[in-house]
Amino acid sequence: MEAFLQQLINGLSLGSIYALIALGYTMVYGIIKLINFAHGDIYMVGAFVGYTAINSLHLSFLPALILSMVFCAVLGVAIERIAYKPLRNATRVAALITAIGMSYLLQNGMIYLVGSETRAFPQVIKNKIYEFMGLQVSQTQILIFATTIILMLALQLIVQKTKMGKAMRAVSTDADAARLMGINVDNVISFTFALGSSLAGAAGVLVGLYYNSIEPMMGYAPGLKAFIAAVLGGIGIIPGAMFGGFTIGIIETLVSGYGGSLIKDAVVYLILIVILIFKPSGLLGKNVKEKV
Repeated sequence: MEAFLQQLINGLSLGSIYALIALGYTMVYGIIKLINFAHGDIYMVGAFVGYTAINSLHLSFLPALILSMVFCAVLGVAIERIAYKPLRNATRVAALITAIGMSYLLQNGMIYLVGSETRAFPQVIKNKIYEFMGLQVSQTQILIFATTIILMLALQLIVQKTKMGKAMRAVSTDADAARLMGINVDNVISFTFALGSSLAGAAGVLVGLYYNSIEPMMGYAPGLKAFIAAVLGGIGIIPGAMFGGFTIGIIETLVSGYGGSLIKDAVVYLILIVILIFKPSGLLGKNVKEKV
């Protein structure tokens, strides 16, 4: 039982990171029905911005986190305006291929700029270990969990209580009707990209602290798992992305902790197949019938 609870704590830390990335996937899909496969690479860029802020600018954790979030927000808006906006009325396949191309562009652009080698992320937080009833929790894990909860609460506040949040919900429901009501849909879409990308930037800094290493290809696997988390919870549903992120993190850690480290990725991908077969709308989503 003690080992199970310990893996549960570890899973919550990892799931926090997946949940932050999954929120970006789900918000963009909820607004323009695009699966933004470049989102995992924005998370990678966030990790390198945090690395530079701490290592070269000698900033502490919080300023580095904020700088990474701001940089990724600007990057997300730039990608939307340059790559996705011209395809607003194109087929979904065209937008999807563009997203994959943007992902490769970010990966190879970063390799060109900084090289392909793995870097040690500077540890600005003392990794003190706390023990309680035989369970161990590190200071980094507490920081990751607390930061994630604060950002999720801030996101819920923005979406539910602000004018822009109401506009996001209106565009998500019916973009044409929202436009007729005087909402600037283009600005809402850009704001959604900024919001989702800033959360990915925060996740990049947190994962640098957690794993103590970053490299230009680090966005692929966590990005894919965060996408699976969004699908598991119900893509387009913000609470679903949070639920899916924590669930995938806990499942992966439990499988790894009980001797299945070699198949942990396979189990996560199996979850995607099972959920698409039996509940394609996700565990928190509702099946919607379309007229043909």
